[in-house]
Amino acid sequence: MAKSQQTVLELAGREVVITNPDKVFFPRAGHTKLDLAKYYAAVAGGALRGIAGRPFVLKRYVNGAESEPFFQKRAPEQHPDWIETVELSFPSGRTASEVVVRDAAQLLWIVNLGCIDLNPHPVRADDLDHPDELRVDLDPGPGVTFDDVRHVALVVRDVLDEHGLRGWPKTSGSRGIHVNVRIERRWSFDQVRRAALAIAREVERRAPELATSKWWKEERQGVFLDYNQNAKDRTVASAWSVRPTPDARVSMPLEWDEVAECDPAAFTLITAPARFAERGDAAAGIDDAAGSLDKLLALSAAQESAGLGDAPWPPNYRKQSGEPPRVAPSRRKGRQSTQPLITISKAEHKEDALAGLERWKARHPDVAKRLQVDDILIDSMRGRSSTWTRIRVNLRNVAENERPAEVAPDPDYDPWRGFKPPPGPRKSRAPKTRSSS
Repeated sequence: MAKSQQTVLELAGREVVITNPDKVFFPRAGHTKLDLAKYYAAVAGGALRGIAGRPFVLKRYVNGAESEPFFQKRAPEQHPDWIETVELSFPSGRTASEVVVRDAAQLLWIVNLGCIDLNPHPVRADDLDHPDELRVDLDPGPGVTFDDVRHVALVVRDVLDEHGLRGWPKTSGSRGIHVNVRIERRWSFDQVRRAALAIAREVERRAPELATSKWWKEERQGVFLDYNQNAKDRTVASAWSVRPTPDARVSMPLEWDEVAECDPAAFTLITAPARFAERGDAAAGIDDAAGSLDKLLALSAAQESAGLGDAPWPPNYRKQSGEPPRVAPSRRKGRQSTQPLITISKAEHKEDALAGLERWKARHPDVAKRLQVDDILIDSMRGRSSTWTRIRVNLRNVAENERPAEVAPDPDYDPWRGFKPPPGPRKSRAPKTRSSS
């Protein structure tokens, strides 16, 4: 049998094998797996700043950016002895040995596994209980412009500055902006999440027409500040990550004076290395800027005294003390629904879910004409090892007597169908919605 094609790259004093280097990973842009590897080699100094020494979730696109990825928390059983791992525990009670990257050779090794973007935890391997990074994830809803996202990012900057912290902005590589905040390693995950919730609520107070801290999509309007990205076990694509977009867009660190005019489409696998070579990394000083959460936690306490307690957690977490009902407002018992939502499709692949939506529109053309952009909710859901897609429609703009009845979704995919849980105490396996940013 012929030996599979491979290329060897030398980095950090090691030879790293890139298998199937000519495999096309970005069909519409024409970029190959080797192009991706060479990109990360070129910007390794910046990329490592966001991931070095951190446990790492492998998000593997083995068939390229337009295929469905699968998430692999555990390091592959067969890995070189120069690949470091550390054991993490998760809210489910399970544990896993995850990869820890420290140099460019290790970075290229995970890229060869099919990792397009880099998804580190906000902790270092030598202290898994105390995050050193608070993450502000600005997630625009349907119909929200990037101008709105940029405006909200600048409000975030002001809130952070007033509470003694420096934010380091970057494009998400999709439709949003992330602001990373380096913090001292003194606070628990719950405290960091609570500080992020305080930021979200304060930004919402200052820009109520543009920003929201509401967890349920049916209540959101504008840019959602996803405070739950700071819950334990959550990861966000790091700086200099290539994202699985048709143009191989990059999550680009920015100076604050660039935010108001930045164009996310300007930063790609092709253009980013030149920027890195010419200007370096805009986040180069982040590790020297660790700050205190004391003022944000005081703000959180003031918000709580004013009646703003905890907010909903992701559905795969156990119910928290003081958490409000973990039920969408439109589904709460004894409450008149203010948002008439119906589920249209649930599919393993997004294109199949969208096809189901089009079939529904064809059956109800008069209703479809009245839908606004943000009446169609497309949720990326986490299954056992990969994502799936759910599409819901909000009929708020349709007269009650003209709303079509909810029927079985088309298609009606169930990621847990046929799954047999292991023997022993049963644990909740509810899927969770992931940010689209």
